[in-house]
Amino acid sequence: MPISTITTKPDQSPPPQDALLRAVRSNIVQSIRAYHAHDLQQAAIALGQHFLYADISSAQTKQDVLDLLAEQFTLPAHFGKNFDALYDCLTDPLHKSGPQPGFVVVLEHLPATARFDKETREQLLDIFRDAADYWAERKVPFRCFYSFQ
Repeated sequence: MPISTITTKPDQSPPPQDALLRAVRSNIVQSIRAYHAHDLQQAAIALGQHFLYADISSAQTKQDVLDLLAEQFTLPAHFGKNFDALYDCLTDPLHKSGPQPGFVVVLEHLPATARFDKETREQLLDIFRDAADYWAERKVPFRCFYSFQ
């Protein structure tokens, strides 16, 4: 992933790394659009938040997506590889493990195939929306950014 640079005039200092996330609602699921994963990662680090990244470009089916998420997010071995289990892994065990600083999640290249259709994509994104709501109730930032293939 290329590293982006910020150009400044000699008498200017670059904007703080966390400025990128300060402009985004604290609990949201949205298209990655003009954001870059590396910049989001740097902003998460600057804020002391967890950064979860998954490149799902090789997935063709719901099971492929869940397998890749389990692998790339290092989900526990007992992860049931279904949407309910994904929600559970994103919420309750983390809450029970102690105070959380916040989360920045990037899902890149969600498939747009007949076996992972629009309805299934929306179901997946709903899991992340529900997780954002869960963390919002606990006043913990949870931002999820996604892109499609």
